Amino acid sequence: MERRNFLKVVGAGATMVVINPSMISQTLYAEDGMLFKAYEKVQLVDVDGKPILASALEAEKTYVFNYPHMATPCFLLNLPDKADNEVKLKSEDGVEYVWSGAVGKDQNIVAYTAICPHQLTHPNKNDSFISYVPKKMKTMAYKEGGVIVCGSHLSAYNPRRGAENLSGPAAQPLASIVLEHKDDDTIWAVAVLGQDKFHDYFKSFKAEFKEQWGGKRKAKKLVSISVATVALTEYSKDVIQY
Repeated sequence: MERRNFLKVVGAGATMVVINPSMISQTLYAEDGMLFKAYEKVQLVDVDGKPILASALEAEKTYVFNYPHMATPCFLLNLPDKADNEVKLKSEDGVEYVWSGAVGKDQNIVAYTAICPHQLTHPNKNDSFISYVPKKMKTMAYKEGGVIVCGSHLSAYNPRRGAENLSGPAAQPLASIVLEHKDDDTIWAVAVLGQDKFHDYFKSFKAEFKEQWGGKRKAKKLVSISVATVALTEYSKDVIQY
């Protein structure tokens, strides 16, 4: 199992403690301002329940899975290039944290919440105005492709650097989903890093939750054991890119 996502936390007496993210069950504020919240460790599988293998992910294809709640969509990406490591980021309220990097043999598999922090644009069953734009494609939101773009107000995010915001009105990065890549090539979601917008999200889309999930209570239910992972084009009927 890759252990790059282990956290180094300074405890009492200046002792450095290395912690496995999947062992933490609460929000953690480290001395360096890192914001981290662990949830149940969940395996990414396909619609038939078979494990998603890192080596089988198509390059630059946008995959979607819901985590940590039943109705909170996330992007899974196999980037064309190695991601950066130890990227310093800052949330909307000024909290600084460090994104450790990608997983996978080539260190290029990443996952982020697919909820734009600006005005909560997200994929749903009908459409998605937020998606990854492949490296060779053009976007109105930024000078080059290889970025995640929210088409609602043209905020762009760099998936190679913890989804830091590159342009547009968004005031912070997309929250990151901490992944574990095991020796058998399976992928697991274990935590959320950064400031998520789940509270505002669940306040804002009650009608959608009722229509697509049977109500807010079911939409907020935490994912357990495994979660289906599909292409964005299968998750949403219409994907709109600018």
